[in-house]
Amino acid sequence: MKTHYLSKAKSLPLQIVLVVPFVIQTFGAVSLVGYLSFKNGQRAVNDLAEQLIDRTTEVVDEHLKSYLSIPQTLNQINADAIHRGLLDVRDRQTLGKYFWDQMQAYDLTYIGIGLTTGEGLGAARYDGKTITIDDWTAKLLNNTSTYTIDNQGNRTQVNTRWTWNNFSESWYTQPIAAGKPIWGKIVTANLPAGPYISASASRPIYDLQNRLLGMIATDIHLLKLSDFLRSLNISQSGRVFLLERDGTLIASSGTEKPFVVVNQKIRRLRAIDSSDPIIQNVAKYLQRFNGFSSITQDTDFQIEVQGKRHFVDAVPWRDKYGLDWLVVVSVPENAFMAQINANTRTTLALCFGALVVASVMGIFTSHWIVRPILRLNQASEAMASGNLTQTVETSSIQELNTLSNSFNYMAGQLYESFTALEKSKEELEDRVQERTTELKNALEELQRTQFQVIQSEKMSSLGQLVAGVAHEINNPVNFIHGNLVHVQEYTQNLLAFVQLYQQYDPNPAAEIQTLAEDIDLEFLQEDLPKMLSSMKVGTERIRQIVLSLRNFSRIDEAEFKSVDIHEGIDSTLMILQHRLKAKQEQPEIEVIKDYGAVPQVECYAGQLNQVFMNILVNAIDALEENNAKHTYQEIEDNPNRIKIRTSVVNSIWVEVAIADNGVGISKEFQQRIFDPFFTTKPIGKGTGMGMSISYQIITEKHGGKLECFSNSGEGTEFIIQIPLRLKVHQVV
Repeated sequence: MKTHYLSKAKSLPLQIVLVVPFVIQTFGAVSLVGYLSFKNGQRAVNDLAEQLIDRTTEVVDEHLKSYLSIPQTLNQINADAIHRGLLDVRDRQTLGKYFWDQMQAYDLTYIGIGLTTGEGLGAARYDGKTITIDDWTAKLLNNTSTYTIDNQGNRTQVNTRWTWNNFSESWYTQPIAAGKPIWGKIVTANLPAGPYISASASRPIYDLQNRLLGMIATDIHLLKLSDFLRSLNISQSGRVFLLERDGTLIASSGTEKPFVVVNQKIRRLRAIDSSDPIIQNVAKYLQRFNGFSSITQDTDFQIEVQGKRHFVDAVPWRDKYGLDWLVVVSVPENAFMAQINANTRTTLALCFGALVVASVMGIFTSHWIVRPILRLNQASEAMASGNLTQTVETSSIQELNTLSNSFNYMAGQLYESFTALEKSKEELEDRVQERTTELKNALEELQRTQFQVIQSEKMSSLGQLVAGVAHEINNPVNFIHGNLVHVQEYTQNLLAFVQLYQQYDPNPAAEIQTLAEDIDLEFLQEDLPKMLSSMKVGTERIRQIVLSLRNFSRIDEAEFKSVDIHEGIDSTLMILQHRLKAKQEQPEIEVIKDYGAVPQVECYAGQLNQVFMNILVNAIDALEENNAKHTYQEIEDNPNRIKIRTSVVNSIWVEVAIADNGVGISKEFQQRIFDPFFTTKPIGKGTGMGMSISYQIITEKHGGKLECFSNSGEGTEFIIQIPLRLKVHQVV
């Protein structure tokens, strides 16, 4: 009893226990939220500025890679065509049309060649719209004629004549001296059509005997880079600009042009001389930072421009052909700070209001809760004294009301204990029956799991066998395919030697003429290259089949990785090619591919290929079943088709749709299509587990969706949706 009273003396009223901690917690949470809101507001500026700068730099980098790769790639294609003899530099009419076609296809300002003879030809778009042809001879003084071109690329009339000398121009001399593809010095000219500022990609060209013919060059207009930078629209006072290593301005997102006209001549502008205060101050800071050439990696800093802080990032940009530029992005702090300060003030005001409201509500709530608990406490003390006829009034609080009802019911349960024992017996029997049902379901699940394990082992063994066969075939085929290139080259050299010999000795000895007739030399010269080309096509076909087998098996890759799903689909189609091609009893099954721009997908590649295989095999079976009801001519009039469509949904899901125009599936069967052991095929042709396993692979292994849409007689479409990025630990 002494201990009981001592414990009671130390206890606190329930109302105080409820209110005081609640107020303390609310006050602490409000204070912490206010403090974190202030700190996060400061950090958010730096984080947002860094994210915007990084994103802008990435966009500029991708655009430069794409825009500046076109001239070098086009030069390589044209140089290879000239080297192989496919493009004759002496046929000036054809060469002009060829360059005219390329100007139509690409956004370029000039494509041309300069020959070692002093001659040359080019297609130009000096005004940015109209294409003309420049054709010049080796004799100086008005040796160049500029022609107007019709809509077929034909020359119509001479516009102007002027003087041009290959050997005094850097776009000709620099690549010849370098002996490799390079970017020439930026060219400027004040033409009647407007300012012309371009970067020239140049490379030497050679004939079939590797003799130097001259050079080929492709120009792009650098002023279009400024248009692109302005389209980024990072902020009203933000700037993105490009610099050469000597500080010369290439392009900027501002309204100022990167050049000035002095005495009717174009003079490029240095960044430190820019009238734009942001570009000028950033350039001066970079110049003081050991010069523009010293920046070899991503450099971040902050500067003050007209009393406002700016976040600046300078990133070197290079390519393998000699370009070495700086990409500079500047973002003002005030682009973010105003909204953040307003949000911080609003957050603090709301937190203080929440503290006051929570404190008042805590007092009323505690009083509301304590009253029914006190009544329940009094009734419990009475029952402890032996008075079992206690009844507690109900409360408006659901939990306390339930507690009151339970307390009232407890007294009645003391008199019904024997009845409760009988009810327990019945409940025990019900539980036994429920347990039996659970064991039956577990047995069915075990059987399904066992079948899946067997199926997985079969696919694994099949993958190992396919990978082994592909590896064994791949080595000799690669050996044959690799040597065919040399055999073809040796054969061309020998045939060229024979032709050269016939050219210089048209009347050989009688014995040689007899042998030439016996071996049918003329037919041999014509047929041998074709035969070698056919052999090369055949070996390439074998290599593609081997690659498809290896891609489908995925035996040499990790189980979970990023893959190109188009590669898996194409590999599956290659393996099923024997069922798709035309047969005596039916025409070829047409496969229509509508592939979208789908990035790499993180998935279980082998299991995903198994899903593609199951769906495509079912589509082929449905088409063959439909063909059995029609004649060959009827099938030709309404050909069999399988359409495969891929796309990205909401930027986080990849969707693969596989549709056929077969017999279709009835509404009744569609509801059971993914059930284990369900099949509509005859006995011996299907286990009924293919689509069930496919459904589990998509939904459980990849967290995706697999749906079937069909109408009887109108074909079937299966739609697969899986996430582009799959976290393995999140998949059960």
